[in-house]
Amino acid sequence: MTERTPTSHERMTGLPWDASYRDGPAPWDFGGPQPAVVRRADAFTGPVLDAGCGSGENALFLAGRGLEVCGVDVAETAIALARERAAERGLTAEFTTADALRPADLGRTFPEVLDCGLFHTFDTAEQRAYAESLAAVTERTLFLLCFADEGDDPGPHPVSRADLAAAFGESTGWRITAVEPDRIMTRFHANGAAAWFAMIRRG
Repeated sequence: MTERTPTSHERMTGLPWDASYRDGPAPWDFGGPQPAVVRRADAFTGPVLDAGCGSGENALFLAGRGLEVCGVDVAETAIALARERAAERGLTAEFTTADALRPADLGRTFPEVLDCGLFHTFDTAEQRAYAESLAAVTERTLFLLCFADEGDDPGPHPVSRADLAAAFGESTGWRITAVEPDRIMTRFHANGAAAWFAMIRRG
């Protein structure tokens, strides 16, 4: 992977994303795919780019349904874990170390993109740059699950509806078709953290 600038989250914590996976499971690695994704499984037809795939649970869930999936993450340890899990489960999925802020480096496009818990880690400028960069590789639909600023037991870096609209407004080449209240499961939220599940289309 080419040299990249640390994200706002990395600058704030003083740690690279890879550190989250080195000493046991990451906070968001609770041992399975996000229920919000499972409930909407029929909406995915593939091929799917899983942006910020972590240790691969969502990508492997979709692969288990017969979909072509490519998971990318800047954390090399996470990608190694995802590949191990794919091999252990006998599932075919592609996992590669890549920067989700530069998806065009993959040299390909995808009908669908899945983002579970990545968008909310970016600051405002990064969120808009991310939306712009995804536009270059997304042919049809972005499925986005992020911490919400409404609801009980919120997670860190909560996102508002206005934040989503600012990053994915029609002037950016995106069109938000649905934003629904949901939950994000973590290792530290017994019933999940308040979340938005958004469906966002190109054009």
